[in-house]
Amino acid sequence: MAYVKGSAEKRQRQSEVRRLRNRKVRSEVRTVVRKFMEAAAAKNKETAAQLYLSCQKLIDSAAHKGVYHKNTAARKKSRLSAQLLAIA
Repeated sequence: MAYVKGSAEKRQRQSEVRRLRNRKVRSEVRTVVRKFMEAAAAKNKETAAQLYLSCQKLIDSAAHKGVYHKNTAARKKSRLSAQLLAIA
């Protein structure tokens, strides 16, 4: 907590804005990943391939924004890639 009251209030406002943004981004990623997993489970390779590209883009974007650590993003993409290759 900041020593100066005004600084603490501003930091609180900034944290809330970031929390809401991070929540929105994580939700988008989870939604697309869930759709990808459903397509992969149904052995629908064309749809899964398209969804994989959108997953990859969203995960990279989230990592760039600081929502995910770069290694976390790489791990998520690697696991999705393995799922995609397992369909064939």
